[in-house]
Amino acid sequence: MQSQFMQPMPPHGALISNNQQKRKEVYRYSAPHELYSCSWSMRPEAHLKFRIAVGSFIEEYNNKISIVQLREEQGDFLHIGTFDHPYPSTKILWIPDPKGAYPDLMATTGDYLRLWRVGGHHGASLEVMLNNTGQVVGNTARATEGTVKTQLIAHDKEVYDIAFSKLGTGREIFASVGADGSVRMFDLRHMEYSTILFEEPNHNYLATFAKGSNEAYILDIRVPSVPIAILKNHSASVSGLAWAPHSSAHICTAGDDSQALIWDLRNMPKPVDDPILAYAAGGEINHIAWSTIFTDWISICYGNQLELLRV
Repeated sequence: MQSQFMQPMPPHGALISNNQQKRKEVYRYSAPHELYSCSWSMRPEAHLKFRIAVGSFIEEYNNKISIVQLREEQGDFLHIGTFDHPYPSTKILWIPDPKGAYPDLMATTGDYLRLWRVGGHHGASLEVMLNNTGQVVGNTARATEGTVKTQLIAHDKEVYDIAFSKLGTGREIFASVGADGSVRMFDLRHMEYSTILFEEPNHNYLATFAKGSNEAYILDIRVPSVPIAILKNHSASVSGLAWAPHSSAHICTAGDDSQALIWDLRNMPKPVDDPILAYAAGGEINHIAWSTIFTDWISICYGNQLELLRV
């Protein structure tokens, strides 16, 4: 994250920075319809760099999702394809595959959850629709002997290892470590809970906002009920937020006041009075996304515009 500090709010289309940038800071794509949702591809291949999916907001059944790609050298966008989507897509997510090991898939939500395979003349084709039929989508298991006593779900990611303690009989208490960075202790005599022995503090922050509120709240899940910080600089309702994928101390908020604000949270619990970077868009911002792969880029949607902002 570059060190950038607040200056007086610039006119529409200008970033605030404490030094002049020679590179272009904002790229804009104009769609033929209103836009609501957007998402960055995570594929690492050079020819797939800067792909973004954007979803329309048309107040009828027939909506669209377009895949576009920024060509930074040319300074424009390549339209890869557009396909039909029932109702506006409330969320778009590319497969989290930064190593390029899996098929190029995309998930969308609306009336149902749909998975799309990217490619072809229209940009993507429907792979599967997951609706509420009650059918099992997939279920696999492998066991040769023994009986499963219980299944303990505590870690947020993969479990790497477990070890039983010598306390007591040596058969009831064990600890586990996982990819979520935590160490947890279990007692088979009280399986309804576990004890967190260690957890990286950065994973304890949660951000949220209320409908119609111009404030965003930062919560510490270890201290429930009271926000650890309140971000107050929006003059209209907050419409979205995105954590920096490379820094747990930075977050971007967007609002109906046409502002996108980046905040530095490193000094919490001291008050966070002002953002370190602000951008004035040309309309009420509907959606914001921070690229996981290209972490100095943020995308916003407003009106029929998709804008990529270099931070």
